[in-house]
This record gives sequence, structure tokens and C-alpha cells, in this order.
Amino acid sequence: MQIYLDYSATTPTCAEAIAAMQGVLTESWGNPSSLHEWGQRSATVVEMARTQVAHLINAPPDGIVFTSGGTEADNLAIFGVVGKYDQPQHLIISSVEHSAIAETVGILEKRGWSVTRLPVDRQGSIHPLDLKTALQPNTVLVSVIYGQSEVGTLQPIETLGEIARYHGVLFHTDAVQVAGRLPIDVEKLPVDMLSLSSHKIYGPQGVGALYVRPGVDLMPLMGGGGQEFKLRSGTQAVPAIAGFGVAAELAAQELLWETPRLIKLRDRLFDLLADIPYLVPTGDRTRRLPHHVSFCVVPPAGVTGITGKTLVRHLNLAGIGISAGSACHSGKLSPSPVLLAMGYSDREGLGGIRLTLGRQTTEADIEWTAIALKQILDRLISKPLAIAF
Repeated sequence: MQIYLDYSATTPTCAEAIAAMQGVLTESWGNPSSLHEWGQRSATVVEMARTQVAHLINAPPDGIVFTSGGTEADNLAIFGVVGKYDQPQHLIISSVEHSAIAETVGILEKRGWSVTRLPVDRQGSIHPLDLKTALQPNTVLVSVIYGQSEVGTLQPIETLGEIARYHGVLFHTDAVQVAGRLPIDVEKLPVDMLSLSSHKIYGPQGVGALYVRPGVDLMPLMGGGGQEFKLRSGTQAVPAIAGFGVAAELAAQELLWETPRLIKLRDRLFDLLADIPYLVPTGDRTRRLPHHVSFCVVPPAGVTGITGKTLVRHLNLAGIGISAGSACHSGKLSPSPVLLAMGYSDREGLGGIRLTLGRQTTEADIEWTAIALKQILDRLISKPLAIAF
């Protein structure tokens, strides 16, 4: 049995998106910047996809800028704002951002920019009062992740965005994990920029988008032919963009029934694993991504060598795909920065695991995964030195 439970990492490309991409490769392969018929066929594909992606978040089509993915969208939001200033100013992010934001802001910090990282509680949530306190006269941008990819917590984006707007500060959110899983309406949501990624919603890898509210002025990351409203030069990846558009349209259509189904499966998996004393749930159980289950494995005292990576490897041998929050740098395992920011110890920070559900996940998958995980943990804890690796 093969059970894939890593949908937050990537989703399988849906058949409809693949068909759209094949159609472009065989019939609409022109350069969309060309004025002749071949180019205009390709340009029509791009604009259709722009409309489809815009519809997913209720945005005007001209507010969608196609990028190579969520990481570039995040970078365009950050560098696009700071590039308008001759002197370093002040930025605010959360302490649980995706590395596409955290690492980017770290680069700016080395260049003299002042950065405030908002603290989170044990559930990974930001308190809006902390944002009010952190704002300074020279704050030019607030960027807070919408749905945390590692622990599943949903931030109070509506409240945080209203605070930023009241003080005249631009607000960006990375909504890569939320789009296609929860409704997003940028006409009501107080955000100026919002990042999306195709391969998180059953579209192809290598394409994403940044929503930019009309009137927000950004500096492009690179010079060139001025494609994508002069914000993202370079010939567009038309096949991937077409697949993204179809995937976005399907995601919008299925929200009504797929989101409740995922929530039911998510809660069932939490319940099935609730009686394991050395599995501690992480993140907010109520304000949470609908497809997201996460734990921190905390072995009994005296038992060592069992980490989140250990469970990933053993579940993989059982035909089950999950992910871990810790990372390996230069041969040494490092605890998850997200769990550390939430108040977990270094030992606990090595034990984070994430199981994320999707279209192909069934109740039988959930039941079998719970059985397999319990059996693996029992073996590892009874014979840690012989089995853990």
C-alpha cells in the first residue's frame, strides 16, 4: 500500500492541468509577446489563466503577476517594496515565516534594514497587540504567513491587515498553503500583496503568482522586456501558466465539498493518535489549515536517537510519505526554527512531523497510517539503538 501524506510539500498534477499544458505545447507554443497569430494564441492562454487564478481569490485579473513559484512571489513582495527606498527602513515579519520570507529578510537585515520578528504563543499564533506595539514611523512593510506550513496554524490575517492598513503600512501574506483549501477574497481581506503557488493546488511545479492590489507600486526584481506589467521580465512559461489556471479553476469549484471532507479526515487522524503519550500535537487545533496534522515526537526519558526524520524514514519503508520539520546542515540535525519560536526545546524541535492530506486521501489511508505509526513508535522506543536511524 502506498499512502502519500505530504500534500503541503507538493500535490500531484491533476489530469486537467496536464491536458491544458499539452495543448499549449502542441498548439499554442508562440511567444506571448509576439504580435502575430502564433503569439496572440499564446497570449490568450496566459490571460485566460490570469483570469482563472484571479477568480480563486476574487481579484481583478490585472492584479495577478505570474512568477516561478511561491518563493519568487514572496521575494517580489519583499524586494519590490524595499527597492523603492534609498535608505534602510523597518520591516515586520512573524517568527514562524517560511524560509522564502525569513531568509530574504535576513539578507536585508545584513544590509542595514531593521527587522522585528513578532513572537508567537505555544500554538504558533500572533497576538495582534504585538503588531501594534512593533509598528514604527519608518515601518514600510508587514509580512505574516497566512497558514503555517509546518504546524498548520492560521494567523488572524484580517485583524493584522486592518492594523497595518490603519497605520498606512503595506501588508503582505504568504497564502501558499491556504489558497484552494479555504476561501480567499482579497476584496474583503485587508492585504496589499498575497503569494500563491501552483503546485500546492494540483497544478505544475515552477509557476506561482503574486497578487498586487491596484495602486501598490513595486520595484521589479530584474530588468528585461517588461512582461507581467513590468514586474517580472522574461518570456512567460505558458504551458505551466495554463496548467496553473486550470488547477485554480478546479480548486475554486471544489472548495464547498473538499474542505469539509479534509477537516473530517484531519480531525479523525488527530483522534486516532491522541492516545500515544510521546506524540504531542503542535499548532492550533481550531484555527488550522483543513488538511494539516502535525505532532512533536517526545520519547521517554533515556531514549535517544528518535527524531522526526527517523519517523519519516520508517514510515517511508512502510509505504507512507510524510515530512519532518527539522533540517540537516553539514551532517548535523538542526531543530525546527518554527518549533523553537513556539517555545519548544531543542530536543523537542528535532521531533516535529507533518502529515498533510489531499484529494486522494481516504479514511482507510488515515486508519492504516495511525496503525503503522503506532507500531513504528512502539518498536523504536522498545529498541531505540537497534532500529532508530
